[in-house]
Amino acid sequence: MNDTTLMGRLSRLGLPLMETSEEFDVNQTLAEVVKSLETRLWEGFPVLLANAARDLRFDYKRVCDNLTTDGEREDFQTLLLLSAALYESYHLSFFWMKQMQDKFSDQDKSRLKQVRNALAHDAFFSLGGREFQPARLKGMFELYFEKDAEKNRQRKDTYEELSLEYALSQLFSPKQKELFRKKLDGLPLTKTEKEYWGIHLTGVATICSVRGDG
Repeated sequence: MNDTTLMGRLSRLGLPLMETSEEFDVNQTLAEVVKSLETRLWEGFPVLLANAARDLRFDYKRVCDNLTTDGEREDFQTLLLLSAALYESYHLSFFWMKQMQDKFSDQDKSRLKQVRNALAHDAFFSLGGREFQPARLKGMFELYFEKDAEKNRQRKDTYEELSLEYALSQLFSPKQKELFRKKLDGLPLTKTEKEYWGIHLTGVATICSVRGDG
């Protein structure tokens, strides 16, 4: 698999590197990130993992099935530790991560605590033979949440816009809808429009205001 294909898949899992419309196996992609040994991709692993799990496509065993050596499986465990520590530093709790943490060895739990403390104090730390910078890890994770929050806001705004459009279409003529929108947007009405508004639409607007529909 070439690098362009991998980057496209990572974009769809939350790392905005490239765009793609190709369907893909998220567990294979996570395994490829593990095997890449690239620090920048490892830094983004917590984002990729959270996205894969949120879509209910993450499968621990299937990721392991795509790893061929003990070293790769150890690196996967390292990235799970990194992800768990980062989630905890943001006070995030995921049931699927808790299930994996319950199976951590004492050594894993000790390493998890060390990484969590390093993140809390913004101190550089080594994991899996690589040095990580808390600022970079947190910056990437926060960027993901900002984009996710903005996407949800846009989705809510679109839903509300469509809901209003549907409601207006059931009640008013095109001209009445135009006046209603002008009032909602705080735009001035002409003398004729004011007269029409006063006669036909004031009562409806008051009802909408009381109900919170406007």
